[in-house]
Amino acid sequence: MGFILYLIIGGIIGWLAGLILGKDIPGGIIGNIIAGIIGAWIGGLIFPDFGPVIWDMAILPALIGAIILVFILSLILKSMRK
Repeated sequence: MGFILYLIIGGIIGWLAGLILGKDIPGGIIGNIIAGIIGAWIGGLIFPDFGPVIWDMAILPALIGAIILVFILSLILKSMRK
């Protein structure tokens, strides 16, 4: 059950990061989940033990990490289109 909740929280975090930046995350729902989970990992490396935690995922670092990931991913995809 914890794994499913982790995926749900990851999806919400990825979706919020896309909304904040105004960028679409490639892959739809799966892309949101991946961006949220990888963002949580990146944010955990940058800001360990910071902010509220829901189901073993620190929300603020996860959101910050997902924003960083979506921004970098959008730059890479933008440069590949040219």
